[in-house]
Amino acid sequence: MLRSSWTPGREGERPGAGGQVLVSVTDFTLDRRRDLPGVHRAGRRLAAGWPELEGAYGMWLWTLPTAGRCGAVAVWRDEAALGGFVAWPPHIEIMRAYRGRGALTSTNWRAEEFDRVRIWARARRMLHDR
Repeated sequence: MLRSSWTPGREGERPGAGGQVLVSVTDFTLDRRRDLPGVHRAGRRLAAGWPELEGAYGMWLWTLPTAGRCGAVAVWRDEAALGGFVAWPPHIEIMRAYRGRGALTSTNWRAEEFDRVRIWARARRMLHDR
């Protein structure tokens, strides 16, 4: 599995950021692996806007290129922040562009603290088990 470096968001840069957070894990399995480079570029464009997102602690992009799978592990303040991202016009544009090109699954959970090491370890286990 390949993983990007941590892309910090607005919340994760605040001193004392901590406490319970919402983690979202997306897993997109493409029907055609040749679409993977375009999906990756689209993900990087979204990551470039991450610091402006209200309630975002940060995120990683990940991929299993030989399996044609990719996605993100994102950490949010709460459900409202995640909902704001889902409704964010650049996200909507990308979802429309790749609709019908594979299967998307997502999972959310609450972590008791903002601990990037533990969050990534749990997400990685989940992704490997799929």
